[in-house]
Amino acid sequence: MDNSIIINDAENVVRAVNLNELEGKTILITGASGLIGTHLVYSIIAASKENIVPARLCLIHLHDLPQYLEVINGYEWIDTLRGDLTDESFINSIGNYDIILHFAGYGQPARFSVDPVKTIKINTYLTLKLLEKLNPGGKFLFASSSGIYNGLIKDTYTVDDIGTTNTLHPRACYIEGKRCGEAIVNAFRQKGIDAKSARISYSYGPGVRASDERALYSFIKKGLSGSINMLDDGRAERIYCYVSDVVILLWNILLFGKKPIYNVGGISKTSIIEIANQIGKKMNAAVIVPSSSK
Repeated sequence: MDNSIIINDAENVVRAVNLNELEGKTILITGASGLIGTHLVYSIIAASKENIVPARLCLIHLHDLPQYLEVINGYEWIDTLRGDLTDESFINSIGNYDIILHFAGYGQPARFSVDPVKTIKINTYLTLKLLEKLNPGGKFLFASSSGIYNGLIKDTYTVDDIGTTNTLHPRACYIEGKRCGEAIVNAFRQKGIDAKSARISYSYGPGVRASDERALYSFIKKGLSGSINMLDDGRAERIYCYVSDVVILLWNILLFGKKPIYNVGGISKTSIIEIANQIGKKMNAAVIVPSSSK
């Protein structure tokens, strides 16, 4: 398959961030087959071509690796572990690492709401266990979410702001799981561990699974059939950030960040209907808004 865009993006990441610290380190990435995980992997491979070669890169995944990650087969210092990270015996079988990037879990409400207990466990119990797997002097990055700000009625927010989601909210398993995950990371920081959290907003770009049902990808799939049927008027707004820009920020946070929490996202809001219209124009597909929403 053509993965030239991902490769080019990875090369841009390496030009933008000093990844020298990865040389000779053991690195673990959970959720490696996700969008951000994929681009993290490609950026490490791009760095290796500049003679910044980790001692070992281990990728943990639950499902079959997508075709665009077959690129790892040519590198003897990359291996994979397939298993359920909520299975205690599997977690205990994982070794220790110098750098751990915890990106496991779904960002799609339709996916993380299916098993709320598992969603909470991935962001809390697993975060705790992985921090215990960090070698002395190592670095840890937890993928939190801008969903923590859910319920805030303001145009901009800082890491000092707090959302207003009730624990009975349908998405509480995800939001509160991320919030507790951050608290665990901060508890380890108090023990002198170099651990940080990144509150990531909506990321987009090449490298998503065909099953991803989030609005942007859903519109692309619908556009292939000639029309994009909206579920509502699309007034809701999102802050999007291209995935390679997200990865540049994440590497900088992991390797050079001094603060416990960082916001990672774009700088402007875009409505869902604007996204639909842009995709419709590119794909020559009609955008149809339900009459009840007009």
